[in-house]
Amino acid sequence: MRTIEWNDTTDRGRPTGTVKMVDQRLLPLEFVVVEFDDYRDVAVAIKEMYIRGAPAIGAAAAFGMALAGQQSKAAMPEDLMIDLDTAAGVIRATRPTAVNLFWAVERMLRTAQGSTQSDAAGIVRELIVEAKRLADEDVDINRRMGAHGATLVEDGAGRACNILTHCNAGALATVDYGTALAVIRASHEQGKNIHVWVDETRPRLQGARLTSWELMNEGIPMTLIADNVAGHLMRTGQVDIVFVGSDRTAANGDVANKIGTYKLAVLAKENGIPFYAVVPTSTVDLSVPAGDDIPIEVREDREVTHVRECQVAPDGVQVLNVAFDVTPHRYVTGIITENGIAYPPFKRNLKSMVEAPPEAPVERIADRPAQRGSHGS
Repeated sequence: MRTIEWNDTTDRGRPTGTVKMVDQRLLPLEFVVVEFDDYRDVAVAIKEMYIRGAPAIGAAAAFGMALAGQQSKAAMPEDLMIDLDTAAGVIRATRPTAVNLFWAVERMLRTAQGSTQSDAAGIVRELIVEAKRLADEDVDINRRMGAHGATLVEDGAGRACNILTHCNAGALATVDYGTALAVIRASHEQGKNIHVWVDETRPRLQGARLTSWELMNEGIPMTLIADNVAGHLMRTGQVDIVFVGSDRTAANGDVANKIGTYKLAVLAKENGIPFYAVVPTSTVDLSVPAGDDIPIEVREDREVTHVRECQVAPDGVQVLNVAFDVTPHRYVTGIITENGIAYPPFKRNLKSMVEAPPEAPVERIADRPAQRGSHGS
């Protein structure tokens, strides 16, 4: 199944629906699908990371807004808009960094505001259709990013092309297929000889719990490493290319992603290894000039002091649990979008990618840098 989807139901003959999602907190030990019929529960699921990853959060926000419309008792459009605005505030307050959440909420509000339906029920039907459309678009976008990114992966001659990734930017972080893992999936599907180094990604271990689980299920060769091993692998020539996701990318190409991404980018630059962010254009925030303007989420202490229910730090220890960091664009080789791969200068070229019509022919902007070692240089 998809990470998140709408489940059509009926209530006394009236079309209704629920939102089903994989509870990612329990993976890889348990695979559990939870179901919600209240937008407030969807908001809690986003906040508590039943679902995570910018594109998946965006889909959850859209489906939450559809549920809010369905829950509303309003008969007239103007009354429905009041209820939708209330729900939008609740959903926006869940997680501050992932821009897809805000983008999806605004898209749903525009759908309602632009509707020509004369009654609230008609608008709700349109909201459900729009949320489903957003989810379907995500899958198509991810496959397109995977195809573009796979052109950067050289087929290992005599040895595998070693790819490093961080956190989970796979199907679980999206509706399906993934962002950074879309590139890896597409390369594997093309029969390329690849191997993936998977950072464990403290403190929530999304790499160990989720990325490993995804890659193993698909038979993609991988090795799990502690986060601090990455530098050693780069210095000793065991990494050829790095692919990561993004929760928000600024207009100048600065990339906000799971904490620990910045140090990987610096190490990659030091060791001459290409570093790519895989970013749907919905995750590019042209209204934010630079990474320092991106709000960075700080989460609860317990995520650091405990691993699941096991306490690993002293009682009362002071903790700073920053969930994301910003990688300045000077460390980013290129940004892979569904419309192609943007290279520096990002302020101009990333904007061109975002504003490209979906049917436009894909063009890479600027020269592709050489890869390291036997894979390009």
